[in-house]
Amino acid sequence: MTELTGAQILIECWKKEGVEVVFGYPGAATIDIHHHLSRSGLRFILTRHEQAAVHAAEGYARVTGRPGVVLVTSGPGATNTVTGLAGANLDSTPILVFSGQVPRMMIGNDAFQEVDIVGITRPITKHNYLAQDTESLARLVKEAFYVAQTGRPGAVLVDLPKDVITGRAEFRYPAGKARLRAYQPHLEPHPKQVAKAVELLLAARRPVLFAGGGVTMSGASEHILALAERLDLPVTNSLMGLGSFPGTHPLFLGMLGMHGLYQANLAVQEADLLVAVGARFDDRVTGRLDKFARAAKIIQIDVDPTSIHKRINTDVPLVADARQGLSAILDLLGENPAYDQDARRLWLDQIAAWRDEGALDYRQAGDPESIRPQMVIETLYEKTRFLDPIITTDVGQHQMWAAQYFLYDRPRRFITSGGLGVMGFGLPAALGAQVARPEALVIDIAGDGSILMNIQEMVTIVEEKLPVKVAVINNGCLGMVRQWQELFYDRCYADTILGRGPDFVRLAEAFGARGVRAARPEEVGPAIEAALDTPGPVVMEFIVSQEALVYPMVAAGSDIGDMLPFGPGRAKARSGG
Repeated sequence: MTELTGAQILIECWKKEGVEVVFGYPGAATIDIHHHLSRSGLRFILTRHEQAAVHAAEGYARVTGRPGVVLVTSGPGATNTVTGLAGANLDSTPILVFSGQVPRMMIGNDAFQEVDIVGITRPITKHNYLAQDTESLARLVKEAFYVAQTGRPGAVLVDLPKDVITGRAEFRYPAGKARLRAYQPHLEPHPKQVAKAVELLLAARRPVLFAGGGVTMSGASEHILALAERLDLPVTNSLMGLGSFPGTHPLFLGMLGMHGLYQANLAVQEADLLVAVGARFDDRVTGRLDKFARAAKIIQIDVDPTSIHKRINTDVPLVADARQGLSAILDLLGENPAYDQDARRLWLDQIAAWRDEGALDYRQAGDPESIRPQMVIETLYEKTRFLDPIITTDVGQHQMWAAQYFLYDRPRRFITSGGLGVMGFGLPAALGAQVARPEALVIDIAGDGSILMNIQEMVTIVEEKLPVKVAVINNGCLGMVRQWQELFYDRCYADTILGRGPDFVRLAEAFGARGVRAARPEEVGPAIEAALDTPGPVVMEFIVSQEALVYPMVAAGSDIGDMLPFGPGRAKARSGG
């Protein structure tokens, strides 16, 4: 057996796990790893901030389905990953952060750039490790990759003391699958529960299928489509589930929840059966709990047993991988299941009426010379839909418009921060997505507030020659918070007005990218076309109306069927601000 340093062992472990790209930022605690990494054949992407490295790794993981890998130094390098770790873990994304640490003998002595990153990240990761010695490093790394990818995927941190990295040991990568006594994900559904689920599906008169992010993570999109078409089931998505069911399919209801579409929210509220797959019933989905899907029996398929009965009582729980759970249901249903087709036709007709009544309509109200942000998203969709783009977003109004007005027909095409809602996520996530799919059109839809939180990654994008396109929806304010202030805080716009901000065209040029601007409605299309015709990175700035609001909207603590601007009588009111 060849004796290697810990740094070399780590890199060999990465190769065994199929790692091709590592994101991160160097430092003294990890310099030995970088020394060997530079000649390893693996690609290292030098981001300009450690938080951005984690978001980039998440973008990479969300697009490929493979774990994203990050390498950072100790102290502030490690603490800068905290937001990214929390966001990835909440969104069930498999990423691994390897952080440098002071030598073992100095841990606990307030050494230079020492922090207890294992303690800090314990509540926000799926699991974390402190490497104890060079001899066991290979086993630990294999374990970490296994934990990150299996069951409900998540974020794992591995802390690497300097002397473990510089120490030497024989390299033996453990054969076979990692086995942990206390961690054994349950992937196959119980046959009796499958039978109960099928019985409810066949008896339902007003069913709705609710697909969350777990459908994409498990590769179950084809199974959701098959189940929906076999039983004529209308389908709604969570924000994280968008793309797991074709957005242009006639059975698609749109997104569910606080900014869900009218027909989706009403269908769930009036359903007699709700089948939730890979969705954790987030508060932004359910609204007021005691009013959520109150007439419905609930079937829930989730690989994470802690998600069952967590917020919503479930009539038929299936603790299983989404793909395996759906496969079992489809097998038991057979090709021509017997269900009440007349009742289903009436149900779909009712949904079609709701769809007409609550159609998205932003209308060019107010100043006819101003751009409505919804129109930007619509135009972007029309001009790119046949190019199969990957869309990333930051967080805020533009994120919701990207969920409402851009239709996603395939999984892993909509990359957003759902659970934690991280401003500054979109640009580095686009970076990671473009690294993963160099041939794809990758567009970051950003707000003028969010984009500045990680704007330094334009340097990385330019240096790596990544043709990322950025659409900045510039309304001069923190739009979502301002919307709440308008509706619920007497129009007191405290600390949400940003002003004109930087000149994004000149800023893009300063970074070495191209910048284009649209300030009038007729300039939107040409600006997008100019960006698409440019082979390199482009920042598109759209000067939009500040008054535009995201509708529908459910106020906090309200029934999701009670949507603004639709009153209790469900009469259509003004839309779009």
